[in-house]
Amino acid sequence: MNDETRRAFAHPEIRAAHLAEDGRDRISLRDYTLDVEIGAFQVERGTRQRVRFNVVVEVRMAAETLGDDVDRVLSYDTITEAIHASLAEERLNLLETLAERVADRILSDPKAARAFVRIEKLDRGPFALGVEIVRTPEDADRVTDPVPQPRIVLLSDAMIGAKALAEHLDKLEQGDAPVVLCVGPTPGPRPQADHPAAQRRIDLLAIEQNAWILAGRDPRCVVVDSRTEIDWALRQGHMTVWAPGKMLLDATDGPVPEATDTRGIAEWLAARLDALDVVALETP
Repeated sequence: MNDETRRAFAHPEIRAAHLAEDGRDRISLRDYTLDVEIGAFQVERGTRQRVRFNVVVEVRMAAETLGDDVDRVLSYDTITEAIHASLAEERLNLLETLAERVADRILSDPKAARAFVRIEKLDRGPFALGVEIVRTPEDADRVTDPVPQPRIVLLSDAMIGAKALAEHLDKLEQGDAPVVLCVGPTPGPRPQADHPAAQRRIDLLAIEQNAWILAGRDPRCVVVDSRTEIDWALRQGHMTVWAPGKMLLDATDGPVPEATDTRGIAEWLAARLDALDVVALETP
């Protein structure tokens, strides 16, 4: 095994030491293990697994003497808080996404010069599956432009099927704020499942079916299902149709409305987007 390969499989502290610039100091968090719900596979939903974090942060040298003052150094809490805040934001499918968010939060502190983040799943087999990234503030995909406040518009089935739909969308586009459209479930009976979790998914799928029906009626109605997509569309001033399944199922911040509560779902989204208001368009 050559030195480059050995370093690739070494602890982040060893890699950081090899790549250290200008004799920078480093702080580290080793073998920090949490029970986390994460993963793209169905078997990983609704259950927690052990995830281990190893993080090393290169620290910019202080211009003045530290004087044993905790406010002049990068706190170890910066690392653990970055981990917990990233986990609390939403349920994630990918370790890669989690690692990026942890690094981005750490690097938001001006005292952090570079972050080495390794995250591993420990319960997927008799081994550790993981990802390791190295990021600097210049690498961080940080959006600086504020996200505009949208208007949440709840469309009834009558509006979705109306001949004048395009005219109504024209008026919405001409408004003073970008628009996120919300819809209810497709009309008619739905399959009934014995388990509440399965029924919840069926009910959410009925809403998403209606979102795609609307998308098929007008090309401006682009279906989105993640906060990242929504924020991007709002910055571009684009109209979107929200498919709520992913965000509702991944939510970790308090109570989530029932899948049958169409108005409640729209208001839930409005609260997270700091929307101007929720408007219902019920008749053509």
